[in-house]
Amino acid sequence: MDDDTSYGPDSPDLPDSPDLPDSPDSLYSIGELARLTGLTVRTIRFWSDTGVVPPTDRTPAGYRLYGPAALARLGLVRTLRDLGVGLAVIRQVLEREITVAEVAAVHAEALDVQIRTLRLRQAVLRAVAGRGSTPEETELMHKLATLSDQERRRLINAFIDSAFEGLDVDPGFLASMRNGMPELPEDPSQEQLDAWVELAELVQDEGFRAGIRRAAEDQTRAWKESGRPDGERTKRAARVIKERTEAAREAGIAPDAPAARPFLDEMAAVLAEVSRREDGPEFRAWLLERLEAGNDPRYGKYWRLVAVINGWALPDMDPATEWLKAALRA
Repeated sequence: MDDDTSYGPDSPDLPDSPDLPDSPDSLYSIGELARLTGLTVRTIRFWSDTGVVPPTDRTPAGYRLYGPAALARLGLVRTLRDLGVGLAVIRQVLEREITVAEVAAVHAEALDVQIRTLRLRQAVLRAVAGRGSTPEETELMHKLATLSDQERRRLINAFIDSAFEGLDVDPGFLASMRNGMPELPEDPSQEQLDAWVELAELVQDEGFRAGIRRAAEDQTRAWKESGRPDGERTKRAARVIKERTEAAREAGIAPDAPAARPFLDEMAAVLAEVSRREDGPEFRAWLLERLEAGNDPRYGKYWRLVAVINGWALPDMDPATEWLKAALRA
């Protein structure tokens, strides 16, 4: 371990850089080096003991003496220590085993990691301050914010496995879940970090997992009755629902108003085709039951958080689904 904690000037009057030696043959005691460099005697002695600044000679009494080369070495060692380079690496540089450029490249990369870690810690502290978190919540949020990319993937995959394992879920749906992984960028914004912490808390919520699983089980039963829907038709139906409910809302048409009937009829016809059923009162009752069973609002929240983290523009289907459910109830 590097133990040069006393590294620094002994007093404000000491110079920040060494003076030129009197001659190439000049020899200096540790005390004289300290006065010339502004380093403490303890630091110079420690660096000497570790071999990075070995003595040039010794006095008859055994005291160490240092030549001009030691002055130059001390300047380089101090610079590298200021940059956070360890003494073992500094010794390699001085012995020409590695170059200063190689050391700088490695430490620049390490600093990138440290900066990112500090940003994550900053985000946690801001979130804690804004939420008035308990000590337990603070510890949890810190753990969530500092997970690696691999650990984040493992957490989301564990949620997907828990929610859908053993169910005859559409492979395309499962693929979309696994492909829609939250990927924090190298330099995430505060909003992205906050969204990640909230998402990580959400997927570990047993109530959320159970609700998503119930919805998947209900969907699986519906598929067994009517057959698995075609993916392209499902996307088309989603577009129709979003467009028609938006048009109705923009026109100021309430879901239970008579003027809502044409909008509902158009959407019901498309959904009946997707479900391979005939539109009518029985189908609409069945459709409402499916929407009620499978519309945990936190599922939409899950995708909104992923969208924030990944910087996606994701359409919000919750208002459309709520309008359609209200129209079906009416």
